[in-house]
Amino acid sequence: MPKALQSHVSDRRLDKTLDEIQAKGWTVVDLKNEWNRVLSFEKPGTSSFSAISSSSGIGERRHVVKKPIASTVVLTMVTLSSALVGAQDGKLPAPQIKTRSVAPPSDATHWTYEGEKGPQFWGKLDPNFSLCADGHSQSPVDIAKTSPASLPKLRAKFSPANLRIVHHEHLADEINNGHTIQVNYSEGDTMTLGDADYELIQFHFHAPSEHTVQGKHYPMEMHFVHKSPSGALAVIGVFITQGAHNAAFDPIWSNLPTQKGLESHFEHVQVNVDDLLPHSHKSYRYDGSLTTPPCSEGVKWIVMKSPIQLSAEQIGRFTTLIKGNNRPVQPLHHRVTVTDDIVEEVMAR
Repeated sequence: MPKALQSHVSDRRLDKTLDEIQAKGWTVVDLKNEWNRVLSFEKPGTSSFSAISSSSGIGERRHVVKKPIASTVVLTMVTLSSALVGAQDGKLPAPQIKTRSVAPPSDATHWTYEGEKGPQFWGKLDPNFSLCADGHSQSPVDIAKTSPASLPKLRAKFSPANLRIVHHEHLADEINNGHTIQVNYSEGDTMTLGDADYELIQFHFHAPSEHTVQGKHYPMEMHFVHKSPSGALAVIGVFITQGAHNAAFDPIWSNLPTQKGLESHFEHVQVNVDDLLPHSHKSYRYDGSLTTPPCSEGVKWIVMKSPIQLSAEQIGRFTTLIKGNNRPVQPLHHRVTVTDDIVEEVMAR
């Protein structure tokens, strides 16, 4: 179809949409001439606006449509019309990257993974870190002897774990905080332990792994940190071994922040947590703590038995930035580790 005719057809479609909008009694403000794109946004509890525009090199025509927030049908029609124009131009929106500096609180106690402020001294650096030295339910641990969670005496203590994952269309915020690379979530998947729901708030990485199995470290370990409305924490640990290239990590790895204390927000970057997890959902479970100061206890740990793979190049890209950020394994004391399955539900959004 000739370009001029394509432009004419697009104009007719959009004009028809505007006629339907006006027929519903909404306000349409003509700002200029011709068409280019559709921009829309909504705020809960307020009116919604759509700005519709396009250009053919002659001029620019823009309409602003004001409508009640509850009316969504015509907004969807306008968005679909804009997709036709975008396809005609053959251009997709470029990912938007927003950055901001994130400095630790001025009164925060500095700790490291080596030297005089390393793990063996964490408990003495700050009174709030005392559990790092005195706690009896600390993490990580070496996973050696395990018991089935189905045993009668363990059923109540280790209630069934249910992981519900919602596919998200963006990577929230990625930050190099000097201790790890961390991805913060504004909303995420939900894990249910017994009657308690925990929402994913962030995930991060350690190299080498913090937990060991029969004394063996893996090259890396990933921690998915979940939090309940009451403030309780539950963490899913995933071992990472060297193997094939893992494309599911490309959106994260291609944007690894090299500067410490700089948080980057990426629009239009799709990351699905389900793709980052192993296919097998058999796990080790135990009660432990945070693996960094203040080493708070009462954390529910679920460590996946099966590792996932990253290529040598992918592992190298991380360890070039962060290496040796693993706390040594801690005594098990009175605790037991159990084996269990996680029931996973993946929901479209």
